[in-house]
Amino acid sequence: MDIEKSINPSPPNERLWFSLKHHQLEGVIQLNYRRMVREKWVNVMVDVDNIRCDVIRLVTETLMTERGAGISEKHFPSRVSLQLTPTLQTNLLTVSVSAGGTMTMSLKPWKFEQSVYGNSVILNWFLHDTGDGREVFLSQPSKMALIQPKAWFKNRCSSVYRPFTRQGWEIFTHDYGENVCWKVDKGAMGRTMEWEIKGWIWLTYWPNKHRTFYNETRRLEFRENLPLTLA
Repeated sequence: MDIEKSINPSPPNERLWFSLKHHQLEGVIQLNYRRMVREKWVNVMVDVDNIRCDVIRLVTETLMTERGAGISEKHFPSRVSLQLTPTLQTNLLTVSVSAGGTMTMSLKPWKFEQSVYGNSVILNWFLHDTGDGREVFLSQPSKMALIQPKAWFKNRCSSVYRPFTRQGWEIFTHDYGENVCWKVDKGAMGRTMEWEIKGWIWLTYWPNKHRTFYNETRRLEFRENLPLTLA
């Protein structure tokens, strides 16, 4: 993953760099779709069943402790974005979301936003700093916050108000947003439509227990084409 943003008043030392290099992102995205036949068109409805983002250690805990900065120093997901687009649009009549345009939901410390751009639907999940409300992937922790032992991003997998699970990953379910509906001409029945799924996942590192001012954000981009038959 390429570094998109790096704040390094003090560059990472060898132990921290070892920890950051020896993790990888594993992600699972599950979408549900169904069709509803009307008199003159077909509704194709899609919703997110769940998205899982997990940052996995690539070396043993012993080696991470000996050569790295400890098992708690790693990136965490700070933003997820999906874009769903039908690639062959000759039979497409319209696209809408349940809120009619743009919908925003605040589920602390995450915010979900769903919008329509042309024939594409864009789904965004943003992690916010519960202290000042800023989006994490665009900001950095203050030096005062870095020395506070109870800042939200310290012990972020074990504190009571942790934004992640105890294993350090995040799951988004269908509770984040409603389904999206494309209205398709009824002549598409029995044909295969191809949909493009583009995605971006941002991973951010803020110090957890390690004493450093270094922080960074990396971004992964992926793309898949999915054929769906309107049977």
